[in-house]
Amino acid sequence: MTLDQYVTLGRSGLRVSPFALGAMTFGEDFGAVGTSVENSERILSAYLDRGGNFIDTANFYTNGHSEKILGDFFARTPGRRQHVVLASKFFGNMFPGDPNGGGAGRSSVLHQLHDTLRRLQTDYLDVYWLHNWDRNTPIEETMRTLDDLVRAGTVRYIGFSNTPAWVTAQAQTMAMLRGWTPLIALQVEYSLLARTVESEVAPFAQDQGIALVPWSPLKNGFLSGKYRRDSAAVDSARAAFVGGGPSESDFDVIEAVAGIADELETSSAAVALAWLRARPGTVVPIIGARRMEHLESNVEALGVELTSEQLKLLDEVSAPVLSYPAEVNGEVRASLQFAGTTVDGETSTVFPALLAGDARY
Repeated sequence: MTLDQYVTLGRSGLRVSPFALGAMTFGEDFGAVGTSVENSERILSAYLDRGGNFIDTANFYTNGHSEKILGDFFARTPGRRQHVVLASKFFGNMFPGDPNGGGAGRSSVLHQLHDTLRRLQTDYLDVYWLHNWDRNTPIEETMRTLDDLVRAGTVRYIGFSNTPAWVTAQAQTMAMLRGWTPLIALQVEYSLLARTVESEVAPFAQDQGIALVPWSPLKNGFLSGKYRRDSAAVDSARAAFVGGGPSESDFDVIEAVAGIADELETSSAAVALAWLRARPGTVVPIIGARRMEHLESNVEALGVELTSEQLKLLDEVSAPVLSYPAEVNGEVRASLQFAGTTVDGETSTVFPALLAGDARY
């Protein structure tokens, strides 16, 4: 599979590459984890030349420089913009001291979009994400504003990022009942080292036909193959930026990934990304790159197919502790039954014993 083997993003008609290119590191405002304009453009060109079409940024990334780099690039290549799915985010306050400089209220969203379109040198966004939940703004105000933007043509599709499942469900239900533009994708932290999204958000997305677009699919580079137990990270500057290296339990997962990578003669990054793409529903990871070799290593995952045994091993070694009531629901689903048979077609002794008044229960 290659970057031009497109998938449909959620319940929509939007076709995107199996990997999105994240532009968070475009620009040197992030210091050790950023990259120059020239290198950013080389990475962007390589991604597009391989058939990639899904590019993700945010107004807040490198203080707006990420959006400007993308805007300058597409301005120099007339006609290319219309063939790219360009996504950005709102929420981050670019004007410290101004209480309406960020967030998800109507006024701030309109101002943020205006500035984003100016920096990107375009008159519309293909996908506009709420970057974080704004607990001070009614969700209906945000959803109505986004619907107005879609109707005006300045935004084509919408999605949420880093937002609680209950808020997301409320917003989606409201949109469906009121005839507003629904969410087609959720941008979430998701990797072999960050699976708590499977508690509420991922099941909700799968039920609603909403795509998941994982950020940090290699968990700050921990799953890239650069980290080894009892040894310093190759990229020590990045390790310092993210607040230290992996934990001992993280290394159990890292070593399992490395073992499978050796079996398949590929990279750890490719194995970790292949696992994500094998998750239920539509999952489109965001790959980030500060150097060309990062991009090459990540794209290699499109040619990796994990066996059922390898998937099982990775599932088990990385099994998350899910929050209530996710774990309880799993147990109940296995034991509830009607007329002596579970809904899964299995047989249980607990429910009949309850009905019979068994003292043990």
